[in-house]
This record gives sequence, structure tokens and C-alpha cells, in this order.
Amino acid sequence: MSVPARPIGRKTRRGYHSPSRERQALTTRQRVLAAATALFQARGHAGTSMHAIADAAGVTVPTVELLFASKPRLLKAAIDVAIAGDDQPVPMLEREWAARALATTTVFDFLAVVGHVVRESMIRSAGLVVAAFDVAATDPGMRAVADELGRQRAVTVGWFVDAIVLRSSLRLGLTREMAVDTVWLLMDPVVFQRLTRERAWTAEQYRKWFTQCVARLLLPDDTGQAST
Repeated sequence: MSVPARPIGRKTRRGYHSPSRERQALTTRQRVLAAATALFQARGHAGTSMHAIADAAGVTVPTVELLFASKPRLLKAAIDVAIAGDDQPVPMLEREWAARALATTTVFDFLAVVGHVVRESMIRSAGLVVAAFDVAATDPGMRAVADELGRQRAVTVGWFVDAIVLRSSLRLGLTREMAVDTVWLLMDPVVFQRLTRERAWTAEQYRKWFTQCVARLLLPDDTGQAST
């Protein structure tokens, strides 16, 4: 098939690209996310309105809605940023820390890397995740967010257990599914919240407990002791 010749003298229309406008949009997005994160953590999902978020960010409600569509999607975006530590469009398991963890040779070196990442992620995100799950039973939009978060955690935990199995056998009689469920529970943000808020644990105490529990519950008795 022949391609029609372009009429002489007609200019090709090109898309407009403005780096300054893109930077401004990114700055606005980050400002809204920061405001939303602070309000969700202080007031919870039900106590935080889109209007309050817009006021705190210094923008209009339509701007917030244009960026995130709805309050559940805004909370999900805030959680994603809190888990990862930034707003870069890079999946959690494709980040530098994951490559560093996979480069380890012993199971305890692997646990040391992951333990620090889990601790920092929990500090930033646990309150937001708990806020999402608190209203999921009565809010269909938040139910969808909670389900999405659950699927993400399942993928992360599966990756975690598979990496352990590459470095050590599991405890006798422990299946992969049981190992996944064990780590899934240890990594539950509700557990972190209750230990740090209700039992006055520090985040570092949680990290040590997490890595030691993984070693004791998943690994054979003769594997050794996890470093703290």
C-alpha cells in the first residue's frame, strides 16, 4: 500500500512539550500527596475531606480530583509513596534495595537487607494502610484499594519467601504456602501499629523481632541465628 504524499508547504503538527509545566505539575502532585499523607495519618480516612487536603496543599478541589480522581485513589497513591519512600514510577521489587538483597549469598545477609527496608517502609506507611483497611468494610472505593494492597503484599511476601528458599531449606514440614502466610502476618501493618503504638516498641525493636521471627519460624534449627 502506498503512503499518501504530504502536501507541499503544510507543516507537521507537533505536540507541545513544556519542561517547566511538567515540573510544576510534579511539584503540585507532591504537595497534594504530602498534605494528604499528613491529614490521613492525623484524622484517618473518614475524617479527611478532599476540601481539607486541597486547602492544606494550597490548591483547589478540582485540581486534586484531576490528579487523583477520588479520595480512595489519593490514599492509595499516598500509601504507594510511603511504602517506596518516593514518587518514582519504579515497582518496589525493581528498586535498588531489592537488587542488593538478591545479591546476598546467605539467608541472614538477605534478612538484614530486607529487615531494614521493612522497618522504614512500616514507619512511613503503616498508619495509612491501617486507615485504608479501617473503612474498607463500608466503603466500596476503599474496599478496592484494600484488595489491591492485599495483592501487592502477597506478591512481595512470595518474592521474599522464594528468595529465602534459594539460600536455605525451610523448616521440616513447612510448606511454601505456610511460610508465605507466616511472613504475611509478621509484615501486617496492624501488627507494627499495635507493637509501636500500644506496646511502646521502637521501630528498631520491630525490625529485630521481625528478622528473628522469620529465622526461627521458617529456617531449620541447625541454620544458625539471625544477626540483629
